[in-house]
Amino acid sequence: MAEQQVQPIFIMPEGTQRNTGKNAQRTNIMAAKLVAETVRTTLGPKGMDKMLVDSMGDVVITNDGVTILEEMNIEHPSAKMIVEIAKTQEDEVGDGTTTAVVIAGELLKKAEDLLDQNIHPTVLAKGYRLASERAHEILNNMAHYITEKDTKILKDIAMTAMTGKGAESSKEKLSELAVESVRTVAEKNDKETTIDLENIKIEKKVGESVDDSELIQGIVIDKEKVHSGMPNVIRGARIALIDSAIEIKSTEMDAKIQISDPSKMQEFLDMEENMLKDMVNKIEESGANVVFSQKGIDDMAQHYLAKKGIFGARRVKKSDLEKLSKATGANIITKIDDLTKNDLGSAGVVEETKVGDEDMTFIRECKNPKAVTLLIRGGTAHVIDEVKRAMEDAIGDVAASLRNGGVVAGAGAPEMELARQLRKYADSLSGREQLAVQAFADSMEVIPRTLAENAGLDPIDVLTELKAAHDKGNKWA
Repeated sequence: MAEQQVQPIFIMPEGTQRNTGKNAQRTNIMAAKLVAETVRTTLGPKGMDKMLVDSMGDVVITNDGVTILEEMNIEHPSAKMIVEIAKTQEDEVGDGTTTAVVIAGELLKKAEDLLDQNIHPTVLAKGYRLASERAHEILNNMAHYITEKDTKILKDIAMTAMTGKGAESSKEKLSELAVESVRTVAEKNDKETTIDLENIKIEKKVGESVDDSELIQGIVIDKEKVHSGMPNVIRGARIALIDSAIEIKSTEMDAKIQISDPSKMQEFLDMEENMLKDMVNKIEESGANVVFSQKGIDDMAQHYLAKKGIFGARRVKKSDLEKLSKATGANIITKIDDLTKNDLGSAGVVEETKVGDEDMTFIRECKNPKAVTLLIRGGTAHVIDEVKRAMEDAIGDVAASLRNGGVVAGAGAPEMELARQLRKYADSLSGREQLAVQAFADSMEVIPRTLAENAGLDPIDVLTELKAAHDKGNKWA
């Protein structure tokens, strides 16, 4: 009996490439190492910037790790996981993305060496987990504890975050702005300090110099007054925030009105006008002299608001309205009929000002604002983009320091101390996990080594000196 021919069974699309075993491990590790190597040269004060050009020809010049990785549009699955590390670091802290990626790449590189020695991945993972837990303990013991009163340390933290970025020349002033903005929005209770960085609005405008950047104790919105007859400046502002239109609502159905008498037409128009007048009168009766609406403001309503000397802006973004509420203490009202003086917020000054080539509205001098604005200035779009990224890093670092209540030194010092203490810890272990902990310790040295290389120094000489200093008990070396 002739053998039956067995047809191949496809469980994946035809033409799919499949990697398994050690080949898959190597491919994944190589992709992750390449990502780490890409950003490694940007690390530290002497790190170089990268110029990225997208398919549309837009240029980004930066040494911010997460920005570089996002612009690269990476597709390899394991390389994407390294990008996710950077994004998580950015979300949690706001800075340290390059360091996180470089360490991850080095851990994988050392893991590859151990895999070549037939160390099982499960043993490796267990050893790395033990080393990670021990590293947390070491860092907590090393930490220098601080409060919001430690102004100098907080400024130094902010300046460190901005070092090597476009904000270098003005980092003294910008660090003050970063610290002050975080302090302003911080909310303390008995147990912890809560800082919502969403309450710090960073607005950037081309023009002037970076030194002209300022912190506004209030909110800046990219809106102008709706009527030329409205005042440019309101002092002692009483602010109404309205999440509805100051205009006559159209019916949902396609309704039609038939008017047989011409006089009825005028009555109809007068009724519309009176309804708008009533809305404006309601705003005036509440005591408001400034109104911000998330929706539209009818032309007729604009006219009556201007006549009464009330400053108005329309189509204000929901996020800006929420920040205005936190800055001024105003309640956001969804129905004008419900507006009372108790719903109003206050600000020392509300003014329309030309910034660059745009008219913007500044709500300044708010009392105890829980939302503020950092206005970033600079000569070109590239400059203000990089300064904004630097400020986001600085604000994130200062906020994280106050939330956690502790800091460690930079410049590779904690990594060197981790390497030293983890090697001692590895010696206390038995079994193959010891090799993984040792590899974890060796991986920590990639940070001081990279900093030395990027600064043009001999990494061997630098690491030798640092090891000697740490062996003598100088944990901040």
